[in-house]
Formats: sequence, structure tokens, C-alpha cells
Amino acid sequence: MICRVCDSENLELALDLGQQPWGNNFLTPEQVGKEPFYPLHVVFCHDCRTAQLDHTVKKEIMFGNHTYLSGMTRTLDNHFEKAAREVDARFFAGRKEKSVFDIGSNDGTQLKHYKELGYEVLGVESSVRTAKIANEMGITTLNKFFNLEAARELNRKFDVINASGIFFHLEELHSVTDGIRELLADDGVFVVQFIYMKTAMENLAFDQIYHEHLLYYTLETIEKLLSRHGLSMFDAYLSPIHGGSIMGFVTHKEKAKKSERLQRMLEEEKAAQTNEFSTYLKFAKDVETLRARELEYLGAAKKAGKTIYGFGAPVKGNTLLNYFKTGTKYFDCLVEKNPLRKGLFSPGMHIPIELEGELEKLPDIYYVLAWNFRKEILELNKSLIERGVEFHFPITPKG
Repeated sequence: MICRVCDSENLELALDLGQQPWGNNFLTPEQVGKEPFYPLHVVFCHDCRTAQLDHTVKKEIMFGNHTYLSGMTRTLDNHFEKAAREVDARFFAGRKEKSVFDIGSNDGTQLKHYKELGYEVLGVESSVRTAKIANEMGITTLNKFFNLEAARELNRKFDVINASGIFFHLEELHSVTDGIRELLADDGVFVVQFIYMKTAMENLAFDQIYHEHLLYYTLETIEKLLSRHGLSMFDAYLSPIHGGSIMGFVTHKEKAKKSERLQRMLEEEKAAQTNEFSTYLKFAKDVETLRARELEYLGAAKKAGKTIYGFGAPVKGNTLLNYFKTGTKYFDCLVEKNPLRKGLFSPGMHIPIELEGELEKLPDIYYVLAWNFRKEILELNKSLIERGVEFHFPITPKG
């Protein structure tokens, strides 16, 4: 393969998570055992230093009709509201006519908050049923994949372009980035939110690696991509959402100077050797140690006769479950809020999914796969904790 960012062939394996199904391929009973598996390997480009997957599961397979809904958690909804208010107050306060375009707009949760602030909103979402949900909520949403051709069909400019957690998904990376530049007004702001690989490695959050996530950016590496397409990040900060994500603010190249805090974060990356191959190799070894520790914990719990339910069925949870090779040997079920996953089974490990409100009995242990919503989960389940249910977090973000 060639590097997804710079076209180099100077790539080397950094982390091998084995053969895995794509994590959002939740199965009906008839599909169990028939799901395809693909390599889940992170490779490192020695030229632009971007970490990335070496295998692409076609976007039509992964994103044509997935079951993820961004409006399922209060934490994420609150984050999206805060993001919209911040962008508006900082860049477009007082402007009467303003517009926002959201790429991978899902169920319209982010756009809902911009609409409340008086923006003309438009989303583009590849998943058929998810786009339908958004349109039914009054959020105008195009059901298609976004790229340069789609941008030219729109033939207009937007004050804000938003990409929340999708900029590392892109099979058509360069076409999409060109499309963003094409649609962004001269004084517009592209708000890009992505899992920060520096923080992911520090937290041992290896489960954030899955087939939907083709790229794993740092501030240095995403700037190399943006620069290739006439764009540049001028400010950024680390948000706690999803265990540590960058909120980056981008505009046309040479339109804005880099902020002091962005420059400071770039210096911190350099000091921590975040973009060195040796750091990725250490991460891989630490992940192996984490697997051994967690399998020991699960084994001891089952030996003691305890029942274990997975808390949440996030896509990243399937990376963890498949890498650990845990299944119904350890877990009775995965407990979800998302009604689209009712009656389905996890890919690879074939653990049944139950809805939270329909459980007949409680487990001894909730093994929290949706660990990125730790605070919300602990707050909402105080009564269960008081009744003796243990909430175990295999991954605990620092700070």
C-alpha cells in the first residue's frame, strides 16, 4: 500500500490486533458465524509519520446502513451543544445569516444545536436509516457519501463546516478534503473533531482502533494532510469527549496565524516523542500487558461464580472483545440503550445484546465497554453500585 496522507511506500507494522470483523457489523441470529474478518493492523509512515490501517473495508459496507446513533448519550449531546455555542460566539456572533454543513451528520444531533442558534443547517449522512431519522427530526440531511464531486453539486459556500469523529474514517480522504476547501467560505471555519492519538496511546485506548478508523492523527500529522489541500489548523484544544479528542479549528491556508496554545501542544507532542515509531512499538507492548491483566481479572471473576454483562455495545468494544478473544465464556450479554441493536449479536464473539430497560436480573459485574462515558455512567447508576453491582473499567483515561 501507499500512505493514505503522503503517498509514501515507507510503511512499517506498528500494532497487530489480528483478524477481526468490522466492529459495527452487529449480527442477526441468521448471520452469526457468517461475518467476514479482515486484518486489523496499524502501520506507521516513516515519511509523514501518520499511523493508519493497512486494509480498507469498503465504505459502502461499513457506512451504508450502520446502527450508530450520536444522540444516545447525554454526554455527547451536551458536548455538541457546547461546541455549537463556542463556534458561534467565537466566530459568528451578531451575524444575521449564517450556515453550517455537517459531514457525517448522523441523526442530526450536532446540527440541532446549530439550528437553535439560527443557522441554516445541512447535513450529509451515508447511512440510509440514520439520515431518515435526522430528516424526520427536521434536520435537512442528504443521504450520500461526501466527496469533491458532491461538494461541486452543492455549488455554494458555508460559514461553518463540521466533521465530528469522521475525518479519520475517510476512504476518499483527498477528495473529501478538497470538497471541504471548495465549500468553505473565505472567512469560514472548518471544525474538525478527532480522537487524539497522543492521548489514546497514553490511555492504552487500543480499542479506538477499528476498521472504520482508517487514520490515527496527531496535530503534526493532520497538518500535513490539511496543508496538501490548501488548508491549515490555526487553533486547537483537547476535549475530554471519547477519552480525549482534539477540537481543531481550520481555515484556508495563510488566513490565520497559529494560536499560542496550538504551538504549545505541538511542542508537547515533540517532547513526548509522540510521532516517533518507537513510541508506537512501546504502545503495542503495553497493549499486550493490558490484555493479560484483563483476562486474569475476567477469569478470576468467573471462577468465583460471578455473572458479567458488558455495559454498552460500542464499536470499539468489539475491538477489545475480539482481541481478548472473550465471548459467552465470560459475558452473558451486552447491555445497550440503542434500540437499533435489540436482539442482535456482537460480531466475532457472538455475545447477545439486551436493552437496558428489559433486563430480568442484574449482573454481579458490569464490564464497561463504553468507558469513554465513565462519569455519566457512574452518575446514572449510583443505585446499582449501592446495591453491590461492580462497574469495572478496562480502560481508564488519565486526568
